[in-house]
This record gives sequence, C-alpha cells and structure tokens, in this order.
Amino acid sequence: MKISILRTGLSRILCLEIALTAFAASSAIAQQGANGTEQQSIVPLRPMAADAHPSFEVATIKPANPNELKGNFFIGGHRIVIENQSVNSLMSVAYAIHQKQIVDGPAWFDTRKYDIVGQADVEGVANLRQIQEMLQKLLESRFNLKFHREKRELAIYAITVAKGGPRLAKSPDTSISLPTQTGSGSGSGDQQVRKFTNNSMSDFALGMQAFLERPVVDKTGLAGRYNFILKWTPDESNTNAPDAAPGIFTAMQEQLGLKLEPAKGPADVLVIDHVEEPSEN
Repeated sequence: MKISILRTGLSRILCLEIALTAFAASSAIAQQGANGTEQQSIVPLRPMAADAHPSFEVATIKPANPNELKGNFFIGGHRIVIENQSVNSLMSVAYAIHQKQIVDGPAWFDTRKYDIVGQADVEGVANLRQIQEMLQKLLESRFNLKFHREKRELAIYAITVAKGGPRLAKSPDTSISLPTQTGSGSGSGDQQVRKFTNNSMSDFALGMQAFLERPVVDKTGLAGRYNFILKWTPDESNTNAPDAAPGIFTAMQEQLGLKLEPAKGPADVLVIDHVEEPSEN
C-alpha cells in the first residue's frame, strides 16, 4: 500500500510528498477457479484492532539521499517505510497540523531529511490515528522531541458552506477504516484532479493543507463522511487556458458548494522546546 500526496503551493512546486491519508490495504491471493485454473482475487488485509496503541517495535533511521527531491510513505501490513522526510514534515503528519503551525525548531529542523523503516509491534494495518501515534512515539524516543502548545493568531484558510448548500455525496460505506485521497497533477500549471473517499470535512481540510500555503480549518459544521472529486488549476494565471479547470477558490464553490476564505484567527501552535538528531539504530 502506498500513500502519496504531492504538496504544492498555489504558485510554485514543492517537491515533497507527504502522507495525510491512507488507502485501504489489499493483497492478491490465489484461488481455484471453476475450470480448475488458478485465479487471483483481492482480499483486504486485516486491520489493526481499533483499540490498539502501536509503537515501532523496531525502526531504522538513516540520512536520506541529499539529491532526492520527493518523499513518500509506504505502508504494507504493519511495516512502514518513510522516505526523505524532515522532522518538521513528520511532526506535521503525526499531529495533523500545518508546518507553519510548528515554530522555534533548529536550523536543520526542516532541511535535514531522513529515511525510516519500521515495523509496528501489533499485527494488522494501522489506521491513520494509529500511524500518527506511532510517529509521535518515534519522535519522542528517537529525536528526543519536546514541545508545548500555544494559541497564536495566524493567517489561515477557513472552509465554510457556500450559499445554496454543499454539493457532496454521503459515503455509502463509513465502515472503511481509513479515508482516501488520490489523484494526479504536479506542476504549478497542471490541473489537479483529486478523488476523496469516505472523508470527513476535517479529513478534507487536513488533506488540502498539502496544497496551500496556510493552515486550513474546517468551519462547515458538516458531520458525516463524503465521496467527491475536486478539479482545479493551482496557478491562477493558467485558468484561461483551453479546457483548464478553475482556480481552487472557484473550484471548491462550483464543484463542492464550499467556500475557501482567507482569514485570521487563533490556531494551535506547537512550540519546539527541544529536539535532537536521531539516536543511533
């Protein structure tokens, strides 16, 4: 199972892929068909117990290749592979927070990248909350991370319901343990097409932080989970091109019945008190 979300700004490419959501894992097994031939079928991997609180049973941390531009999270069963991630980006995933909400880190905090290979101490596929818990414990034990929380006035984007109401289809199967966000598009002038499945509005807001230069806050008041597709052109100057999708603000209103509005407001901030380069493997 691969988690891969490309992070971009509205006017530039940031070549970093971060994990904010996960795909439901599956594996192929051989079965005997009616005609005696061997057939392949997809069987979902067993999820980790919902009340489990996993840690990394073992984790290897190494400096990433400095020439590598992209980063990924790969999850297969209870094994997790993290490639080319800074401590700042790891904290962003672990605490579901925009990187601009993490302050007072050392100079290397966002520039030094690491590759991490680890295995959970509990069998099964971890859900997003459990992945975050594992990362939190890893940051504390191997990077000796200590921080405190404050409220600070920040520039944010607020998601609200537009006039006329939302245009969102309720997810028919909310038993899926993990929401998914998949899609394509990378360049600042390319069209982004993303499919959101079984997403709450907070999941959606968290995912959109990967594409925007400000923290995104859900203020819709909408409960439940939804399935929808969003198409937009990251670079507003390219929206007049033939067949181009609109910019993100217009796209959200026209396609989802939601508004994305710049605002200022109190937001949680993680203030770094102490962090070290990782301890030896």
